[in-house]
Amino acid sequence: MYLPLLPTISTAFIVISAVFVAIGWYLIAKRRVEAHRKAMTWAGVFALVFFIVYVSRTVFDGNTAFGGPPSVKVFYLIFLIFHIFLAASGGVFGIISIWSGYKRKIIRHRRLGPITSIIWFSTAITGVTVYMLLYIIYGGGETVPVIKAITGF
Repeated sequence: MYLPLLPTISTAFIVISAVFVAIGWYLIAKRRVEAHRKAMTWAGVFALVFFIVYVSRTVFDGNTAFGGPPSVKVFYLIFLIFHIFLAASGGVFGIISIWSGYKRKIIRHRRLGPITSIIWFSTAITGVTVYMLLYIIYGGGETVPVIKAITGF
């Protein structure tokens, strides 16, 4: 089975990021604040590397169109839009959460952290699902610019 290199790498980075978020959640529950800070920093680093790889691939190669049957495409597109919304909001929440933690704005950090984590886990799960639909289950369609991949135009 052929697995495309950059999409596989970027998906791995987002999964690793989510694993570090889970570790960070566990550590803060044990009141290990410094270890929590390190785990969440690594989660942010892996998320940033994912973003750099993803944007680079999008800019230089384009995005891969859905290669599955037309009867499934509308459901895939709805799911993809949901994933994009989660990823965008998760990125914003992640930056604010990490920043508030580093600035020791503990009330804000405690309020946003759990929400951010849930969004991040959901983003990772839906991201892996999109990857599976594009490259494993149906095999990717042609690689095209973002607008054409989403709209078909």
